[in-house]
Amino acid sequence: MKIGIYGQFYHENSEVYVQQILSALQGKEMEVHIEKNFLDIINKNDEITKNFSNFDTFTELDGSYDLFFSIGGDGTILKSVTFVKDLEIPIVGINTGRLGFLATLQKEEIRESIPKLLNGEYSISERSLLTIETDPESDEIDPTLNFALNEIAVNRKDTTSMIKVETDVNDNHLTSYWSDGLIVATPTGSTGYSLSCGGPVIDPSAKNIVVTPIAPHNLNARPLVLPDDCQLRLKVSGREQSFLLSLDSRIATIKNNTTIYIRRADFNIKLVQLADDSFIKTLRKKLLWGEDKRN
Repeated sequence: MKIGIYGQFYHENSEVYVQQILSALQGKEMEVHIEKNFLDIINKNDEITKNFSNFDTFTELDGSYDLFFSIGGDGTILKSVTFVKDLEIPIVGINTGRLGFLATLQKEEIRESIPKLLNGEYSISERSLLTIETDPESDEIDPTLNFALNEIAVNRKDTTSMIKVETDVNDNHLTSYWSDGLIVATPTGSTGYSLSCGGPVIDPSAKNIVVTPIAPHNLNARPLVLPDDCQLRLKVSGREQSFLLSLDSRIATIKNNTTIYIRRADFNIKLVQLADDSFIKTLRKKLLWGEDKRN
């Protein structure tokens, strides 16, 4: 078995959990490769025992990996997707932070859960992504990272004024949103930025996308759920010369009146899910569904 590891030390006591993970993998008959920058951070951390001299490093992945460990929070998983891309390597999200909605396992479960993962006691949750095209083609978008697991969003930039987002669905005009911006989210992203703007929760296995306006001034503007085989056309305009375009946590500046086309990407991301976990269970545990004294 060949395992890649990537992580970030964003949270207090992260080194404790990184040590547990590395110790659980040490001595096993497998190849372990740690992302080079992450290994440099580990080596500078005095709280972690340096007993993994047999672990190699990587700067990019190939299709030979069996699992990819993402150590941190949901932001680390989104960053991990930029390593995995279309290689179909299952991602194991290990939450060492706070919420960790996308994570496979929590920090308290590391010791008991890693042996299960190594024994193949898990299932795969296929997650769709979004990709974009611009007209004209924008130099600000990295063509090798032109995908998003959570959402693609347009936002105002350098102004307090609203922007106008003219929106078409499959060449049919939908509306022009007057707002701070617009979010186009996958089912995975429905529990992120879109949810905080009033969007619906969508099961990750659903074949949908959701269009959610950000602070709309149109009183009749509501989040809209669409099939994921449609194409959206957005034309953004405003008082400033540019606006922000984000693909998950990656941000580009796009010129005013640029036209953007958004559709489902041609590949999926595989998230590892332990046998006793489910999306519904995660909703109850992480978003506190059912937390009512009458229940």
